[in-house]
Amino acid sequence: MVDQEKESILQFAPFQSSVDEGFWHRLSSLKLNKLGIDESPIPITGFYAPCSHNQVSNHLTLLAESLPPESSEPSFMPAISRGNRNRCPVPGILYNTNTLEGFQALDKQSLIRAVAEKIWEDINSGKVEEDSSVLLRFLVISFADLKKWSFHYWFAFPALVLDPPATVVHLKPAAQWFSVEEAESVRTACNEWRNMCSTTDVPFFLVSISSNSAVTIRHLADFEACQRDGHKVLFGFYDPCHLPNNPGWPLRNFFWFICRKWSLQKIHFFCYRENHGFADLELSLVGEASIPNMQELRNHQNMPNVVGWQHNSKGRKTSRCISLAKTMDPTRLAIAAADLNLKLMRWRQLPSLNLNVLSSAKCLLLGAGTLGCQVARMLMAWGVRKITLVDSGKVSMSNPLRQSLYTLDDCLNGGEFKAKAAVKSLARIFPAVEAESVVMAIPMPGHPVPSQEENSVLEDCQHLHDLIDSHDAVFLLTDTRESRWLPSLLCANANKITITAGLGFDSFVVMRHGAGPLSSSDEVKDADLNDLSAAVGSLSLMENIRIQRLGCYFCNDVVAPIDSTSNRTLDQQCTVTRPGLAPIASSLAVELLVGILHHPSGILAKAEFSSSTDSGCEQPLGVLPHQIRGSLSQFSQMTLVGHASTSCTACSSTVVSEYGKRGLDFILQAINHPTYLEDLTGLTELMKSAGSFELDWDYEGGDEDEECVEI
Repeated sequence: MVDQEKESILQFAPFQSSVDEGFWHRLSSLKLNKLGIDESPIPITGFYAPCSHNQVSNHLTLLAESLPPESSEPSFMPAISRGNRNRCPVPGILYNTNTLEGFQALDKQSLIRAVAEKIWEDINSGKVEEDSSVLLRFLVISFADLKKWSFHYWFAFPALVLDPPATVVHLKPAAQWFSVEEAESVRTACNEWRNMCSTTDVPFFLVSISSNSAVTIRHLADFEACQRDGHKVLFGFYDPCHLPNNPGWPLRNFFWFICRKWSLQKIHFFCYRENHGFADLELSLVGEASIPNMQELRNHQNMPNVVGWQHNSKGRKTSRCISLAKTMDPTRLAIAAADLNLKLMRWRQLPSLNLNVLSSAKCLLLGAGTLGCQVARMLMAWGVRKITLVDSGKVSMSNPLRQSLYTLDDCLNGGEFKAKAAVKSLARIFPAVEAESVVMAIPMPGHPVPSQEENSVLEDCQHLHDLIDSHDAVFLLTDTRESRWLPSLLCANANKITITAGLGFDSFVVMRHGAGPLSSSDEVKDADLNDLSAAVGSLSLMENIRIQRLGCYFCNDVVAPIDSTSNRTLDQQCTVTRPGLAPIASSLAVELLVGILHHPSGILAKAEFSSSTDSGCEQPLGVLPHQIRGSLSQFSQMTLVGHASTSCTACSSTVVSEYGKRGLDFILQAINHPTYLEDLTGLTELMKSAGSFELDWDYEGGDEDEECVEI
């Protein structure tokens, strides 16, 4: 408290800080998406305004826009909002560390002195006259715990110390210091100054009073002109403090500027405060300060001591911590947590990881069983948000242990449809997932359709066609070979990314289908098997292999898909596998998709091996194989390549073209007459030729008869 009758040491009310929740969200986003592990200082902007209530001081506030935009260049420059009377911008610097230990170990004295040195330099260079807000430079250190959504932080408002300190006399409300005429003029001039777009956010100014009590508000650079005119001059500033006997913190560095610039031993200062947006001279203060040893301060060469680390609410000089987890919407927290691991990958391991490609990819899962459940989980883990599951089955009592999206409740009352139960489970796991269910059986060759059911089956075929057209990637995860034929054909026709996963008892195959035969590319088109030598020409065998289209799930088959479920025992009807097989195959299937989405050639990417020398530039996710085959009994895994067959019953140009011509009629004929596909593709003739092929075998130096070997 200051005795207004006697000269006493001038005491300043410390600056207080306030951080809007949006600032922490923006900092988190900036950290994850741009900064990564970079701990370089970040220029920020704080905002403050004159005190506007006689009981509450204004704080320096950090908002979302205090931080630079994520799209800016590495030399961040925050966008400072000008012309807002309620938000005077102040330059600051933020040091955000990667660990709590790093935050605690920061050399705080060195950091605050570094900011104070800039203020000292601005005072001596005259920059303050151009932009007086630099007198209020501030510092923030922080650690953002993005797993717990808690933030440790500490503000510093560097103030240059006057030694010995300034003294004050006659500190009183401005209404008592000015004459009635002067008070009215000051009030009018301040309101006009505050309403001018060019000056509303200038925190330091001059109050110039002429001999006839006319008052004008002037820029600091006009001080000499005011003196020449014989005006009485007060040094004004936006005072955030509400206390009746103490000026606010901004006056401290203002004194140093006045001393260094004009060598004034007596300084009249005006603490400008408001009420409902207008000058309040009862709340505002005017005082006369005495600066001891003025000449010494004028000639001071070295930067003076500096103070300014903010105290907490208990008056202790220590950092603060805020947690937003309890105030955040659970869905928003889930989204942030789900993205965290993926965004952290980009810090060191995968800077080129494209999260937008993953989050926008629409994935169609045909089959919601053991494989379908695992693939859906893995897709979400990779950031895929749009998932459609197709299945006609219901959850049975044997499913929940191996099929990770189901529980016992899904089995009761006859069981819920798998597709619907899976979608509900995905939403419980991650509320932001955009999952849809389709209860539908996939028409299959070898399973003839009664005439009364033809229309229904054809509707399913058309529905499946539309689903594949509307998605970016298709996973074939059904139990039987024949249920994969129609999707393989439709994917080849639509040129969609297609991933197949198939399980044996202790072995698995995971593969990506090649591009459709009618896709536009500069690849060599399918060659007739009988003219293979002509297609090769002068190319080597390896060169020929390298340019062929990759095959689909059916390309190595010499028979059309047929009924594989009739006349089967229980173990043959079920997919009896070792429990660990499905998670392995599912994970590899999703990894293949992620690799395709990030490969520059996409669906046209050639098969790559770990020893490949012709795969082009190294991909950040590694090689992109065609097929992966593994065995749990041997704990082995190998990558293979199989090229497209001109006699394939699913993806050959013959079959795809026929589907294009005849549409659903073609599919119906293929379903009811499996041998039709063999006849159409030439497999029938191929098998006849193979059956009649004879190989001459002549033993060297022997008299034995020729031996006939049947292939």
